[in-house]
Amino acid sequence: MGYRRTPFAPNEWYHCFTRGVDKRTVFEDEADFNRFTELLYLANSSETIDRGRIQHLAHANIFSVPRGDTFVSIGAYCLMGNHPHLLIRENKEGGISKFMHKVFTGYTMYFNIKRKRVGNLFVTPFRSKHINDDTYLKRVTQYIHLNPAEVFESGWKGGGAKNLHSLEKKLLEYPYSSMQDYFGTKKLKGRPERFLLDKEVASLVSGNSLLIEILSEADMYYKELSGEFGKYQS
Repeated sequence: MGYRRTPFAPNEWYHCFTRGVDKRTVFEDEADFNRFTELLYLANSSETIDRGRIQHLAHANIFSVPRGDTFVSIGAYCLMGNHPHLLIRENKEGGISKFMHKVFTGYTMYFNIKRKRVGNLFVTPFRSKHINDDTYLKRVTQYIHLNPAEVFESGWKGGGAKNLHSLEKKLLEYPYSSMQDYFGTKKLKGRPERFLLDKEVASLVSGNSLLIEILSEADMYYKELSGEFGKYQS
């Protein structure tokens, strides 16, 4: 995954992300998204899990496969067409690097065989930002979960959201993030992917905030930012 100058520290949270080489799409269909999500579970183990042995399992059943000790705890995630975002805590020294290597190596092998291509799929090394307090942890989680907003509302980050309630509905329907596990209905919160998440941080981050309130705050911030930038330009 490339050389990293700043080492990770056990029991600390990090926002990790990367993108496809040449900004290419790395998740082209539902099977791709599902495969990467499954790897977030299967690769998070000190033991090697033989993929061939569980190849017959349906996607929903993957998340009940027994694992060894986990490298990391996952607080949130979101997969976009050309990049993934992960909020992870290192459980043991070297855990994040081992976990990310297993995930991205496994997915790249899958993708290349499926598309008959060779070479790197993701930009290396992956980027990371250290999260040093609970307030920042909540903000990063919100940022990760709101990533698909720009897909549904192209002017979102310019303070141009047309209908926040419609946007809220679309975000909760987006299946490739942990948004549903935080803010979805009881049915959505019961999906198998919930087993990816660390219960402690999920409780801390979710709090009593409603998704529509978070969207309103973010929309207001972007509108103010856009207004200030407009003044600077004039």
